[in-house]
Amino acid sequence: MEIDRSLLTRVVAVINGKGGAGKTSVTANVAGLVAHSGFRVLAVDMDPQGNLGEDLGYTQSDVDDQGRALAAALAFGQPGTPVPSVRPNLDVMIGGHHLDAAAAALAAAKDQTAARLALARVLQPLSEQYDLILIDCPPGIEALQTAAAAAARWALVPAKSDASSRKGMLDVARRLDAVVDLNPGLDLLGVVLFGTGSSAHRIKEEARARIVEALGAEDVVMQATIRHSEATAHAARERGQLVHELEDEARKGPAWWQIRRGEAAAGGAPRTASGVAEDYHALAAEIVAKITDAEAIQQQEVPA
Repeated sequence: MEIDRSLLTRVVAVINGKGGAGKTSVTANVAGLVAHSGFRVLAVDMDPQGNLGEDLGYTQSDVDDQGRALAAALAFGQPGTPVPSVRPNLDVMIGGHHLDAAAAALAAAKDQTAARLALARVLQPLSEQYDLILIDCPPGIEALQTAAAAAARWALVPAKSDASSRKGMLDVARRLDAVVDLNPGLDLLGVVLFGTGSSAHRIKEEARARIVEALGAEDVVMQATIRHSEATAHAARERGQLVHELEDEARKGPAWWQIRRGEAAAGGAPRTASGVAEDYHALAAEIVAKITDAEAIQQQEVPA
């Protein structure tokens, strides 16, 4: 199966071998912000849990097919059919429990090369419609993780500061090595520290140092980090809103003294949304900058 890698240069797999590391939150919020800035973005939900739908607010809506269309595309070679305009400039290939059957079919396929390239085949004809494609990878389903890694030009690894999350990051390194024969251009875009305390500078620096030591490169850790806010995370999932959308709502809400005086009702977006939104803005900008810088360097290296 021939894959034109020049069409997949802006495909990013958001991946970690451990659940709860922030993959879905990073995928949803970065996709939403890049789309909000005017770029055309596709988010691909490869997780049978389908949690991307909760962040983007389409769970149990008319468009939520629980991954049926994506599973058919992966397992049977049908064309990929993104759901358009989940947000302006943002389309989604929806995940859900049907992807379990797709994973089983890919794992059992006689032609394992074709199985590993299943997602690359789906994305190749769609890629020219988009400026960026983000894949939300499942934490532990090998066939789906491998298909995502084989389709991507870049891997972005959200990781918490704990040892278990770092172990999941090393599992990712092994997964990337497993597809190098099919996808030799796959590279690590970076590791992003997720769910850190806003004032936990020592913990963040220690986590950075351990990641650098484990991966053997100084520039592997993204400068942007995503702080922990239980209130913001809960509100985003409950409302199906992205963090920058919560920030807009919080900015329009009443001041604390108006609530205290009884002049306005409480119940708006959490005030912590502003800080978390700032983190996601920084991460989205850093991702775009790293990809465009790499493309510029590659163009300079091409002989005239």
